[in-house]
Amino acid sequence: MTVDLHLFTEPQQGATYDDLLAVARAAEDLGFSGFFRSDHYLAMGGDGGAGPTDAWTTLAGLARDTSTIRLGTLVTSATFRLPGPLAIQVAGVDQMSGGRVELGLGAGWFEAEHTAYGIPFPPLGERFDRLEEQLAVITGLWTAEPGKTFSHNGTHYPVIDSPALAKPVQPGGVPIIIGGGGKRRTPALAVRYAAEFNAPFVSAPDAGRLFERVGGMAREAGREVGSLRYSAAQVVCVGRDDATLRRRAEAIGRDLGELREHGLAGSPDEVVEKIAAFEAVGAERVYLQVLDLSDLDHVADVADGVLRQLA
Repeated sequence: MTVDLHLFTEPQQGATYDDLLAVARAAEDLGFSGFFRSDHYLAMGGDGGAGPTDAWTTLAGLARDTSTIRLGTLVTSATFRLPGPLAIQVAGVDQMSGGRVELGLGAGWFEAEHTAYGIPFPPLGERFDRLEEQLAVITGLWTAEPGKTFSHNGTHYPVIDSPALAKPVQPGGVPIIIGGGGKRRTPALAVRYAAEFNAPFVSAPDAGRLFERVGGMAREAGREVGSLRYSAAQVVCVGRDDATLRRRAEAIGRDLGELREHGLAGSPDEVVEKIAAFEAVGAERVYLQVLDLSDLDHVADVADGVLRQLA
């Protein structure tokens, strides 16, 4: 198999920067190709521990404290930041990392985190309108010819004669990831703006159907076949014996049977087989959601038992 494996974390559940750095460095040392984090400001269950950390602040730190692993969000909410400052912020982190950054961007869905921190939460249709306009502004700023200004006549984010700085290190700008199960607007935005389409937390057959829908729209739009990468995201829980598996499932508050049915849980061989099912429907990258950031032995077991078989 040739599936690319990234670790994917949920720091809003109560992780400090040092927690994230420990996992990111372990992932890099063990041979994973990416370390991604969610972009949320409120825990989803539990007390949130030390509290949330800002995604792009921590990624800036990781850009300097790691050297080879790719870094990014899955996904930043368009409701959190204005597109101009976000474009500058992400470009700066790309520079700091030497061109290792990717931007997952979505419309936002978790209303409680908005009300908890005073962030406006428009209706769904407006959130998608804003996401589409953000994508136009961000990509326009990054791809504007050096020395030329950029303008955007938008409803929500008009831009007039921007110097379109700073520029990312990566040619063409930072790769953008768009994902979800939307039938119309999400695939259309992925075809127009994204380097990658992600199918989060669905079965392999359902992911395949999402990939087919996006691929069909890409062909209709005349996009080059193979220019859009397909990926999946799944929770991971690996153990070489049932006792270890149950302990790790309990540590993240999940039932082992449910994890086996709806995630990548089981022995290393079981998990490799499950990943193969996603590859069979077109996934080139799989994000392994690691929820217990204190269990670095788990990360090592995933690397030794799963990553090594895929290398």
